[in-house]
Amino acid sequence: MFIDRLIDEVIDREGPYVNHPADRGGPTCWGITEAVARENNYSGPMKALPRSVAAAIYRRLYWTRPGFDKVAERAPLVAAEMFDTGINMGTGVAAGFLQRVLNALNRQGRDYPDLIVDNAIGARSLAALDAFLKVRGRAAEPVLVRALDALQGERYLALAERRPSQEAFVYGWLANRLGNVK
Repeated sequence: MFIDRLIDEVIDREGPYVNHPADRGGPTCWGITEAVARENNYSGPMKALPRSVAAAIYRRLYWTRPGFDKVAERAPLVAAEMFDTGINMGTGVAAGFLQRVLNALNRQGRDYPDLIVDNAIGARSLAALDAFLKVRGRAAEPVLVRALDALQGERYLALAERRPSQEAFVYGWLANRLGNVK
């Protein structure tokens, strides 16, 4: 299944337990922060977070709940990019990125109406995505992915500029999170 592969890739990339002093998320295991683990009823030590628990959290919080599964039915590469962005920046940010990109690519509303950037995937966002793909064709999906990557990269740089402690992570973010959806 597509999402199982994405989850395995992110867990492999994130790796086991880490507690970097500059990471505002605190202790993490498999990329799941302690706060997220606790909110999802995991009470054990973070170093012992089972991979299967992390996978279930990724599926629920970063795929199904934000509606990225519905995006995947239309544009799997876009959904994969949103999944990865949502894990690192929040699912609302990822949804807002797609809405902004679709607005910029609608040729001033000729192809479909502008979306309100509400950072949520709903019926209007999905209809805009459907219209974009109908007008531009399936070959345009990688263009959406590149645009999402561009917004993600800009956000990483802006974050490091605002909080110099985050410079410790910029290289890894750019190397491991941009351009990796294929």
